Amino acid sequence: MHFTEIKETADTYFMPTYAHFPVALEHGENATYFDSEGKAYIDFTAGIGVNALGTNDEGWKTAVKAQLDKLQHTSNLYYNETVAKAAKAICEKSGFPKVLFCNSGAEANECAIKLARKYSFDKYGEGRYNIVSLKNSFHGRTMATITATGQDHYHEFFTPFLEGFRYAEAGDCKALEDMLDGTVCAVMLEVIQGEGGVLETPQEFIEFVRTVCDENDVLLIFDEVQTGVGRTGKLFAYETVGVKPDILTTAKGIGGGLPMGACLCRAELGNTLTAGTHGTTFGGNPVACAGALAVLERLDDAFLAEVSVKGEYIREKVKAFTDVESVRGRGLMIGIDLKTKKAGEIAKKCCENGLLILTAKSALRMLPPLTITYEEIDKGLLILERVLSE
Repeated sequence: MHFTEIKETADTYFMPTYAHFPVALEHGENATYFDSEGKAYIDFTAGIGVNALGTNDEGWKTAVKAQLDKLQHTSNLYYNETVAKAAKAICEKSGFPKVLFCNSGAEANECAIKLARKYSFDKYGEGRYNIVSLKNSFHGRTMATITATGQDHYHEFFTPFLEGFRYAEAGDCKALEDMLDGTVCAVMLEVIQGEGGVLETPQEFIEFVRTVCDENDVLLIFDEVQTGVGRTGKLFAYETVGVKPDILTTAKGIGGGLPMGACLCRAELGNTLTAGTHGTTFGGNPVACAGALAVLERLDDAFLAEVSVKGEYIREKVKAFTDVESVRGRGLMIGIDLKTKKAGEIAKKCCENGLLILTAKSALRMLPPLTITYEEIDKGLLILERVLSE
């Protein structure tokens, strides 16, 4: 099918929930895609942080195909070797002893919310269910996670939203502490607010939150859906701030391109969600777990160190580009503020010129594959530099 036919078919049958770029991607290699007409694109998006090992990675494909040759699904009513190995790998590497697999970041955060509320109910009884999240946060699009999201424009159209959520300003220690009034069971935050503009939550604030949570027996949840799985140069971003949460959620890169999420927790919470209190038909699917194992096996110390080096290389280059106000981020999670140009318009022009790049509010956002080569980086940066100078 040519692009026009692909577009017409998609626009005819899909609900219009996505603002598509006028490109139909067909195949690729690592951080280079080709569209239906054969045009090449450098990928600074990784499918919004999903393709940790890029596109068409041989090791990842071999692992997934090997599992497909055995079986594709069994349900969680039965044990499976690949699923068990994936659970062991992520627990041992992350430093959390228990995990529940699911299909997405929103589902991982739903699990975290239910886990926190049930833990508090089991220990304290009814009335201690509130969860404090941060303004400008993003936690998903289900009814619970969109309510947990601290951005007003997400709280339209779908009323009534769920009760039990409060919002604190990142950095305002007193406001957050005042909210811990005996009805709060958890505080949920992102180490770096990805959809909020690639904004780092202040280190001293995170440390304060950990302290007051401990003092009030309130659980601390880190949403690492976007920052996890090597994105910041560590397996998880909590390692970059030296503060460990009680519950950690992740998704995106964990499956290497297959739908997968995970909710991890410390030992004391490990038996809170019992049979019948939570579950998922597809979560921990053997094929997705085979992909996750291939990803986790690659993310050793040397690999992660190179992620940090690549990120610094990009940031230093971009600082000198026309109209760039500031550059921030960790590893290969990068935000760029512009002086006068609009990020959305720049992203469109980049796409026209062969570079796929994201936005986050008013900022440009880069989430390239962790395996992106320096040749691909340089090609992509050359396109961005030219577009910004026009």
